[in-house]
Amino acid sequence: MFGKLTWQAIPFDQPIPLAAGGLVVFALLATLVWLWVKGYFPYLWREWITSVDHKKIGIMYCLLALLMLLRGFIDALMMRSQQALAFNAPGYLPPEHYDQIFSAHGTIMIFFGAMPFVIGLMNFVVPLQLGVRDVAFPTLNSVSLWLSAAGALLVNISLVIGEFARTGWLPFPPLSELKYSPGVGVDYYLWALQISGIGTLMTGINFVTTILKIRAPGMSYTRMPVFCWTALASNLLIVAAFPILTATLAMLLLDRYVGFHFFTNEAGGNPMLFMNLIWAWGHPEVYILVLPAFGIFSEVVPTFSGKPLFGYRSMIVATMAICLISFMVWLHHFFTMGAGADVNGAFGIMSMIIAIPTGVKIYNWLFTMYGGRVRMSTPMLWSVGFMVTFVIGGLTGVLLAIPPADFVLHNSMFLVAHFHNVIIGGVLFAAFAGYTYWFPKAFGFVLDERLGKAAFWFSIAGFYVTFMPLYVVGLLGMTRRMQHFDRPEWYPWVEVAGLGVLLMLCGVVLQVMQLVVSIRSRARRREPTGDPWDGRNLEWATPSPPPVFNFAVLPNVTGQEPYWQMKAKARESLELSTPEPHYEAIEMPRNTPTGFVTAFFAVVTGFSLIWHIWWLVVLGLVGAYATFVVFAWRDVAEHEIPAEEVARIDRANRRARYEALQRLGTEAPEAHGASPA
Repeated sequence: MFGKLTWQAIPFDQPIPLAAGGLVVFALLATLVWLWVKGYFPYLWREWITSVDHKKIGIMYCLLALLMLLRGFIDALMMRSQQALAFNAPGYLPPEHYDQIFSAHGTIMIFFGAMPFVIGLMNFVVPLQLGVRDVAFPTLNSVSLWLSAAGALLVNISLVIGEFARTGWLPFPPLSELKYSPGVGVDYYLWALQISGIGTLMTGINFVTTILKIRAPGMSYTRMPVFCWTALASNLLIVAAFPILTATLAMLLLDRYVGFHFFTNEAGGNPMLFMNLIWAWGHPEVYILVLPAFGIFSEVVPTFSGKPLFGYRSMIVATMAICLISFMVWLHHFFTMGAGADVNGAFGIMSMIIAIPTGVKIYNWLFTMYGGRVRMSTPMLWSVGFMVTFVIGGLTGVLLAIPPADFVLHNSMFLVAHFHNVIIGGVLFAAFAGYTYWFPKAFGFVLDERLGKAAFWFSIAGFYVTFMPLYVVGLLGMTRRMQHFDRPEWYPWVEVAGLGVLLMLCGVVLQVMQLVVSIRSRARRREPTGDPWDGRNLEWATPSPPPVFNFAVLPNVTGQEPYWQMKAKARESLELSTPEPHYEAIEMPRNTPTGFVTAFFAVVTGFSLIWHIWWLVVLGLVGAYATFVVFAWRDVAEHEIPAEEVARIDRANRRARYEALQRLGTEAPEAHGASPA
């Protein structure tokens, strides 16, 4: 009745995963009990779980990302501590458990940490910057979020029931084929990524449509903020690349479930087909993550330099060049395959060429800072830290793009250091910069600067102490994914890397403290105008947090940095730059549980497919189809916000901005601060 699922699936004989799983289950139950006792469930259901508001969906994406980054970082702590204790010794993690940890670490960090973080920031910011009320398909946005959460849940269920893949963060055959991985670990991986991948693909379709078709009056393509351009490029890559991932994993599922031979060593299969397909998705995936990161820095650097972004149009060209070239470099991930010198040379050259538009961006940010009045607030610290760190990661990437060098360094710890140099220094530093920068817009109060700066310094110091030694041991010949080692020349460097990850742990603790302290002291941290950083684009023209409709009247855009233009006019006259508009009722999409219910049935279906519980598969699919039918037959899709409510919210915001403007008139002309329009 329950397929392959038995009591043996729970790791009673393995104390570490059993204790970790028990702790997670206890924390989850305790949270649910606390919510029940406090009576928060109706509010959470009504305002968050069923919400189709792009801002709340973006916040929930970021919350999911932060939780998964914490889970992935725990895996990293275990890996580094295992290697620190495993010189001529077995350490404390058995090989089969260690293999699951490094596989889960990569999978969680990329698919359920970095991806939801950048998608969450895009969700929150892009419609505000475009001057519109929501994304093109609000309900689809909710479904995307909850399918991503469903995939993350399946990965974490494997901690308690069954096992996770032991193949690494990409399940290369033949190791991932049924003959060599007969357990359920690879199946957990495949179904979790298929479910979350569908959600990500729907996000790509949603944002490409939104950016191309829904913008404020006058918001032409060359007036869009650079973050919107990078979001467009990233989502174009999602639309083009994620179907490749879905098809590739589907073929591996057919190999495992039905006995097909796409990637087997026999019966006409070819494992290198998988390698080509997975990296045809995998390298664009790097830029799916990094391009929005570039967009975040293109917002933070001008704001904290007090200048417009240098080379706006060259930034657009560089962004779209990266978008295009990213599909021409995938083979550099396996130069050692034996494709030949001509093929390797061609892909090596393209891998070097793609560094050129990235260099254009670095110089544009530096020239933006040059001659500006730079304020080294926490978001700016993350940005400057990125510039230094990402350049190092990029240079080591150019080195790996040289095929002879790659033959020496392939699959070594040098590669691990390079990859983390790019993803942590590029994507996570950007995510933390964006999180700190837009947090006041989301919640109406700023985060603690003192703790934020301390978290940055511990994080960047820990990063360098962790990963610079890995470059050295990689050059000394240490390969990745070693559960133990016996080479004495590696040992000091591995120990230093272990100390570095403890410094990064201090940074994580400080960021948690920053959030807790800021929430507890939020009353004195509030910024009534909604513009604490003296921002330049339209998201800062709204109250903080923005109302569900974003703008009482859609703004009329007449140039780049439209909000900065409004503020310049207001500063001259010490009056609000626009008269009070005529308020009208606004229609907004109704909340719906469709996304949450769909994700519930996706989890049921995925779990039952993993364990071969076929009757439950049928029930899950029927439930998902029924959810679609109920949603399709709904009669009322929107609700109306009365003009009086719109007027009340907007007048309060205008009043706060006018009062701040009058205060500004009595201060020194060079004083920085909110200058509302």
